[in-house]
Amino acid sequence: MSEAGQGAAKIGFIGAGQMARALAAGFVQAGQVDADQIVAADPIKAACEAFSAAVPGCAVGKSNRQVAESADTLFLAVKPQTLPAVLAELAPVVGPGHLVVSIAAGVTLDRLEAGFPQAARLVRVMPNTPCLVGQSASAFALGPGATADDGQWVARLLGAVGLALPLDEKHLDAVTGLSGSGPAFVYQVIEALSDAGVLMGLPREVAHQLAAQTVRGAAEMVLATGEHPGTLKDRVTSPGGTTIAGLEALEARGLRAALIAAVRAATERSQQLGRE
Repeated sequence: MSEAGQGAAKIGFIGAGQMARALAAGFVQAGQVDADQIVAADPIKAACEAFSAAVPGCAVGKSNRQVAESADTLFLAVKPQTLPAVLAELAPVVGPGHLVVSIAAGVTLDRLEAGFPQAARLVRVMPNTPCLVGQSASAFALGPGATADDGQWVARLLGAVGLALPLDEKHLDAVTGLSGSGPAFVYQVIEALSDAGVLMGLPREVAHQLAAQTVRGAAEMVLATGEHPGTLKDRVTSPGGTTIAGLEALEARGLRAALIAAVRAATERSQQLGRE
């Protein structure tokens, strides 16, 4: 196993925003690392404070270079627009001994490789925020310098907080559009279902819980049975019944087309970020 995969590995986060906090807290909660094996840096004081609160016992507030010098696995958790400056800052201290895992949307492995001329081992990852509750849906692609052990270590970390799928890099922008942005789309669906329940006379808290549990249960049915969502939908839909009446209303108002358009737009934005 590579150094990064050993129990004493130190994981550094360059950027301490929401996704970094969710991943770090998830790794600790899943028992993959101890909190004192995590170090993070962020120029925003409030982000450092939130990270420290989410991962009690970790080290925060150091500079990016200090984090890179003290960690062997580095998560680049910064916005794509700020990544060039971060690469320039870290390039002198990041080398073959580092496993660099980028979660910057749209940033290709080629761009990362160009930013780290000392041949760091690179992995590009697209996680999503439900990793905080152990229900992430993520995918990752190995760079040419990454080893099989590196891939196993990343899969172990991400797998501890949800689903983690290895993919060719060409698919990661679509992953960004689907599972990276998807939770926000689903939250809006849950909110709309809850509002509908209130409209029909349910108390707000009852409608909220029913809507969220309905989405959770339906998703679990898809994963547990392995059956096509259309097949499961048909089993709920009896002739002339309530469900088919509701499905007709969804089709008339374009729910399916709207969700497809949302994933397309998010995917294209990820591609655009990669070119900028």
